[in-house]
Amino acid sequence: MVEFTGERVIPGQVDIDLWNEHLARYHFARRLARNRRVLDLACGAGYGAAALTGSAAQVTGLDVSLEAVEYARENYAFENLTFLQGDARQTELPDGSFDLITAFELIEHLDDWRALLSEARRMLAHRGQFIVSTPNRLYYAESRKQAGPNPFHAHEFTYAEFEAALREYFPHVSLFVQNHAAGVVFQPVIPSSGADLKLESGESDPDSAHFLLAVCAATSQMGGPAFIYLPTSANVLRERERHIGRLEGEVAQKTQWLNESLGKHQSLVTLHAGQKEELESANRWAATTNAELEQRTGRVAQLQDELDAAHTAAGEMAAAYEARLKVVDAELLEQTRWAQEAEQRYAAELASTRQELAKCVALLDIAEKTVEERTLWAQRVEAEKELIHASRWLRLGRSLGLGPSAH
Repeated sequence: MVEFTGERVIPGQVDIDLWNEHLARYHFARRLARNRRVLDLACGAGYGAAALTGSAAQVTGLDVSLEAVEYARENYAFENLTFLQGDARQTELPDGSFDLITAFELIEHLDDWRALLSEARRMLAHRGQFIVSTPNRLYYAESRKQAGPNPFHAHEFTYAEFEAALREYFPHVSLFVQNHAAGVVFQPVIPSSGADLKLESGESDPDSAHFLLAVCAATSQMGGPAFIYLPTSANVLRERERHIGRLEGEVAQKTQWLNESLGKHQSLVTLHAGQKEELESANRWAATTNAELEQRTGRVAQLQDELDAAHTAAGEMAAAYEARLKVVDAELLEQTRWAQEAEQRYAAELASTRQELAKCVALLDIAEKTVEERTLWAQRVEAEKELIHASRWLRLGRSLGLGPSAH
């Protein structure tokens, strides 16, 4: 299902004024489409191309959107109607293959709009005509003052710019303006053929027109009369009343929104006052905190200086310790060397002492044996003395004063 996006008109999805505004251009083109080969560029949903089939010999609708082309094929099936997908700036259709080409509300969507005009000129037959329309930038900017620029439009034209652009590619250009005009219609209740139209004479003002439309050709063409499209569904007063009703509803809705906004505004004012007081309190707290922070920052800087001094002192002390350690290491190395030498010396002395001690032990053993021998000898001598003293011969000799004295 194709949806109306604000740019592509879908039958049944837009209000009646917008629908009539777009459909009127195709009724304008029907007068020039009789028995002709027609190409409708940017055909969209296809309703306009279908409207041209009643008088044209063959109609081709072309649109860049595959979704739109598929919708058109499903809803408008006529023997003399074909829908194609393609870019209007480069269609790849044959040169001079169409007697009438329409491009309604397309040129303002293109950055390279000159490519569209060049391609239309290429495809147009020798006596063919090109009908192109676009919104008037001056009126359009004013009517969209509240909504802002149309995001779908790449380049909008004033009347003078539109005419100058068309004359770059087509020697003959007949310009028209399209407006919603007020009219009074007398229509018979019982339908009858024919209509009598009274159009007041007077010049139109292109700068104030809603839309600009031009019929362009490479060869001279007859002047075009004024064309008025009066749909049966049109009732300006009724539409105005409905529009006024919608506006009144919008005003009521906006009034309600305004009252709600005023209530919200008062709540916001109260909230703002509270937040302001909180902010002032927070600012005071922040000022106090900043002062404390500055004080603590100063103390941190002082501590940092002290720490740096301590690091310096520690470095110096470490250097002194390192130097002292080197001296101690040297002394320790010297003492170790002395101890090793002393140990070697003491070991040698100990070995010598052990040898001497061994000799002493041997001598002691000899002395001990000698003592033992002499003790035994002494004991034998003593025994012999006792024997001598006990001998009666010795006692006899002593009594006689003879013999050895025994001691």
